[in-house]
Amino acid sequence: MSVLFFLIGASLLLAVGFLAAFIISVRSGQYDDDYTPSVRILFDNQPKQSSSKTKQP
Repeated sequence: MSVLFFLIGASLLLAVGFLAAFIISVRSGQYDDDYTPSVRILFDNQPKQSSSKTKQP
């Protein structure tokens, strides 16, 4: 029975740790940009490949 109390305490401690990490990340502004990920696929940031690399002499 004492193991059960230990596991409950450990899980509560772990949950509080994750909650603190989430609050810190929200306050630091990590979740502020919610528009860019939805349109990132539309941006063309890849460099163009030249056709001279694919030609064989």
